[in-house]
This record gives sequence, C-alpha cells and structure tokens, in this order.
Amino acid sequence: MSNARKLVVKLLTRMDENNSYSNLLLSDALKKSELSSQDKKFASALFYGVIERKYTLDEIIRKLSAIKSHKLNPEVRNIIRIALYQLLYLDSVPDNAAVDESVKLVKQTRNPTCSGYVNAILREFIRSGKKLPVKNCRTEQLAVDYSCPPWLVSKWLKEYSDSICYDMLRTSLGQAPTSVRVNTVHAPLEDTLKMLDEEGIGYDRIKVLPNCLNLHMNGSVENTKAYLCGRIHVQDISSQFCAAALEAKENDIVLDMCAAPGGKTFTIAEYMNDKGTIYAFDLHENRVKLIKSGAKRLGLECIKARTNDGKEHCKDMPKADKVLCDVPCSGLGVIRRKPEIKYKDPSDFERLPDIQYMILDNAASYVKREGILVYSTCTLSRAENDKVVDSFLHHHPEFVGFRLGDGFGYDRNKTRVTITPGVFNSDGFFIAKFRKIR
Repeated sequence: MSNARKLVVKLLTRMDENNSYSNLLLSDALKKSELSSQDKKFASALFYGVIERKYTLDEIIRKLSAIKSHKLNPEVRNIIRIALYQLLYLDSVPDNAAVDESVKLVKQTRNPTCSGYVNAILREFIRSGKKLPVKNCRTEQLAVDYSCPPWLVSKWLKEYSDSICYDMLRTSLGQAPTSVRVNTVHAPLEDTLKMLDEEGIGYDRIKVLPNCLNLHMNGSVENTKAYLCGRIHVQDISSQFCAAALEAKENDIVLDMCAAPGGKTFTIAEYMNDKGTIYAFDLHENRVKLIKSGAKRLGLECIKARTNDGKEHCKDMPKADKVLCDVPCSGLGVIRRKPEIKYKDPSDFERLPDIQYMILDNAASYVKREGILVYSTCTLSRAENDKVVDSFLHHHPEFVGFRLGDGFGYDRNKTRVTITPGVFNSDGFFIAKFRKIR
C-alpha cells in the first residue's frame, strides 16, 4: 500500500498546484501506474476521501500544529492529510500503520527532517481520542462536521430550511450511485435486464423512472456487455427526470442547447423512439464528437450534433417543439461526484447567472408557439436557479410556467422543482418548465 499512498500524495499535490479535475487526474495516473488492482482501489478511496474531507482535515492540522496548514510544505501537508483520513475514516487501516507509513513517506520527501513533526501531530491526535475540533458557531461546526466551507454552509442555511440544509450536507459525502438509463429503442427492457443478470451485475429498478437502474458492481460500466452493445448509458436519476420533463414525443423537433456529453440527448431520443429530429448543440467540437460517438453506440439516428455557442442565435435552426436548456453552472449539486467544487472561491460563480440568462433568453427564440422550454442546472443555488427563472418570466410574457408532468409524482403540478440529493439518492438538480403561449 505504500506505493499507493505515495501516488495519492503526488496527485493531491498536483491538484493543489494546478486545480485539476480529480476524476481525470486519477484515471490517467492509475492507467499509467503498475499498482495491483487492490492498491488501485485503495488509492482511489484515499484520493477521493482526502479531497472530500479536506476542510475537516485542515481544521485538525490547524488545531494541532504550530505551523499553519497553508505554510506547510505541500507534500508534507498532504501526507498529514492522508494519515488523518486513514485514522478517522478507514477502519481497515490500523492506527500504527497509518502513522508509520506516513512518517516513511515524509522521509522520502525533500523535507525528511519533518518526519518527527508529522509523527508528533499524528500521535497527539490519537491520544486526544481522534476528536474533531469544536467550534462556538453553528455554521463553523457544520463546516467541520461535514467538511464543507463555511461560505457554502451559510449559503444553504440562508436559502433552504435547516432540515434540507443538513440533508444536503449529509448527502454531499460518500459515494454516489451508478445510475444508468436503459435504451429500449432496439431491445425491450427485459432483454437488457437478462443481459445484466448473465454478467452477474446486480441492480435496483427505480420505480419512478421505469427504464432507470442503479447498478451494483465493481469495475467500469463501460466494460460491460450491456454498455458495449448500446443497451445502457450512464445517467444520474435527476438528469433522467430533466429529460422526462421535456415530454418529447415521436416526430418532434427538439433542440438540446448545451448537450455534451449527450446523456440527456440520448434519453430524449429514446422517449421519441428515435423518430423525429434532435439538434444537439455544444460549444466545442471535441465535445460534439462525444455526442456523435455515444449516439452511434446506442444506435440512435435522430440526433444531429453540431457546434454552436448557446448565447448566439443560430439562423438556420428551425423552430422547435421542445427545447432543453441545461446550462453551465457551479455544480453545487454534484459535490459528491466532484468534491473539489466546494473548495472553489465563491467569486468564481458570480458571472454564471448572467451567462445562464443569456443562454435561456436565446433558447426562447427557438420555441414554437405552444412549444415547451425546460431550464435546468445541476446546482443548488437560488441565484442560478429561481432568480434566473423569475427574471426570464418577467422579461418574456409570451412564456408561462407549465406543469412538470406525471413523471414527477406529487410534484407533477409544480412548474419548477429543486431535487435535493436526499430525495432519490441522486445528484442535486433544478428543473423549470415553460410553455410559449403566444
């Protein structure tokens, strides 16, 4: 496991320096490494775990160390982080092993004399009963308990009820489920379920979404027979609800404004039984290629993918029956999948509502009279969700809020909904639906 720990320290240090995407960084490193499958699994758990709990781990360091966390050598700081994570959250690792292996790692760095310092901090933490720091302020205590920066805790407490905020904090930690959408265009659902059974892949059927499954498996979905044969594509439950809200039907003309990598486009095409036309736009050609390759694998021929800036009107685009406007956002609903998001500076998100409104405003120009427009994000931020929708309705009297539909159960008559992760064990999501009345 020592080599796995060494790799994790290297990756965490790179993230601190370059602000890289965790999933891409880890995936590339594991492909190039010579670690055993067991060590790769351990490295993944340790890497994501430390990122997820970084705020809490740094608060512990702040409490125990005479040197402030940000002034520590980056490698040494990350060695302490991974040791504390093992001591707190990995029962499979004995305390002595976590300490001893971390001290060995320090001796291999450019600061080997820090090994005594690291040993002292970790031993003190164990002697103290491995207790988390105690704060006098509720916001700061929640930040420590759930490893969520105080600015985000404060935001959610202000924008949602206490119970919903606590639930959002709780569900921001841990592993997200592997949800897939079954493609029933070329084969019935039962055939795909049989294929999964034959591969020994467990699954739960999601009652509220008949063609949605949560898979129970080790390894990558992309290596399964069902995936390679185009029977399934990976898509979170909330994203499937978003596609369902559009209520696309056979022979509709549909526009997906910000489509890549294509998950919602594919689900919409499946609702349409691959009959009609879906224009799938994205700003970058390399991402458009992802849509095209995914559609080819799934055998979906009604999708026309092309580059286009969502903020700029495309003159040769025909009027559409249905338009999906799933805009770029802060991603505060997918922290469980991308924990590094919560450590961004909140100022990074300030311009997003303006950009989102511009895309939504442009999307409105494509909608036929009596057509449907859906606005969505994977964030839990009123500024990017409700306020954008309120502004849109104020400036576009030709649109009115429209019922989400029967797929939304008791929320069917609502015109907008915030799906918090605790409801379906899904990503956090916001969906608003409009109808053009004139």
